[in-house]
Amino acid sequence: MNCIHERARIEKGYAQQLTEWAKRWKQLVEKGPQYGTVEKAWCAFMSEAEKVSELHLDIKGALMNEDFEKIKNWQKEAFHKQMIGGFKETKEADDGFRKAQKPWAKKLKEVEASKKAYHAACKEEKLATFREANSKADPALNPEQLKKLQDKVEKSKQDVQKTKEKYEKSLKELDNTTPQYMENMEQVFEQCQQFEEKRLRFFREVLLEVEKHLDLSNIASYKNIYRELEQNIKAADAVEDLRWFRANQGPGMSMNWPQFEEYSGDLNRTLSRREKKKPADGVTLTGISQTGDQASQPNKHSSNLSVPSNTVQSVQSSYNPFEDEEDTGSTVSEKEDNKIKNVSSYEKNQSYPTEWSDEEPNNPFSSTDANGETNPFDEDTSLAVEVRVRALYDYEGQEQDELSFKAGDELTKTEDEDEQGWCKGRLDSGQVGLYPANYVELIQ
Repeated sequence: MNCIHERARIEKGYAQQLTEWAKRWKQLVEKGPQYGTVEKAWCAFMSEAEKVSELHLDIKGALMNEDFEKIKNWQKEAFHKQMIGGFKETKEADDGFRKAQKPWAKKLKEVEASKKAYHAACKEEKLATFREANSKADPALNPEQLKKLQDKVEKSKQDVQKTKEKYEKSLKELDNTTPQYMENMEQVFEQCQQFEEKRLRFFREVLLEVEKHLDLSNIASYKNIYRELEQNIKAADAVEDLRWFRANQGPGMSMNWPQFEEYSGDLNRTLSRREKKKPADGVTLTGISQTGDQASQPNKHSSNLSVPSNTVQSVQSSYNPFEDEEDTGSTVSEKEDNKIKNVSSYEKNQSYPTEWSDEEPNNPFSSTDANGETNPFDEDTSLAVEVRVRALYDYEGQEQDELSFKAGDELTKTEDEDEQGWCKGRLDSGQVGLYPANYVELIQ
């Protein structure tokens, strides 16, 4: 039972290792550089391991649920435990042999006792004879002492004769009881032989069943596993894989070359990652003329402005189809932001429509720095209500006009949350910028 149990554990452990190996390498191959039919052939090994793992789990189940349980039940039926320990069948066998041996064993003890007495009498008779012979040569010994030695010799000879007769008699009686002893012993022995024959036949039957459970070569599904594996490997076609790679990753892949595009008044541009997170409150620019390569950059909270058509066309024509996918989401806005950097002093001196008076609080051009560039972070003291807030999470600014802070840092909120969930604030170091509103909490 222990032997089968250990083998079942080995089968289970091997099945688990196969499954883990297949799972790990399947992920590595799928995420790796391999492709096409060779990738499928490689992954077929992982499929083979998973299927073989299932078969070994079936072996483990058969060993424990069938073979182990069968031996366990047979043991309960064939060997009955006693309260004092041991098995009933063992005690019955011992008692049977002891009963068959009892009469003969009694005679055997008599033989051993008579033999011992006979040998002792012989020893005494020999010693008495030796003393008598020595006394005859001794002239100092009187006749009376010599007579005693001769009488002892005679008596010892008589004891030897008596013990010899008794020894021969007991031995003869033992020989007479031997056939009955042999018969009784053989009967008990045959009973044990019958019991042992049942055990041996049962063990042979169980071992054959274990062999059938362990032998995967006789299982049709096991043969099919390697037949399918061989087919998958032979299906690998280098020419087909090269054709696929050429069509998907090489010269045969679909191209998106730049093409001429007519001006369209609809400025539905692709929002950049920055604008997707925090678009401005009105991004249509109107009434701004452009000179050379310079253009104005609107604030995140600017008024309505319109962009001349040549700006949009120049931005659209600069789109590169070979840029990374990560950058294609900002095809217009980021390139527009890169081109529209500064407003020249000439433009700032031009006359604008009356609705662009510098007195308007939302005019992005109401404040300029020493270089004539706009400052999008000028504070509007007439509207701002400053409050202290504390950062709940770490935040790393993604743009130049965004703040970076760690969880637990305190800063000052200078403008309330806009529609896109962004607030304007100031760090204790004096840096002003935007940050996500849900990253902070009010300090009570």
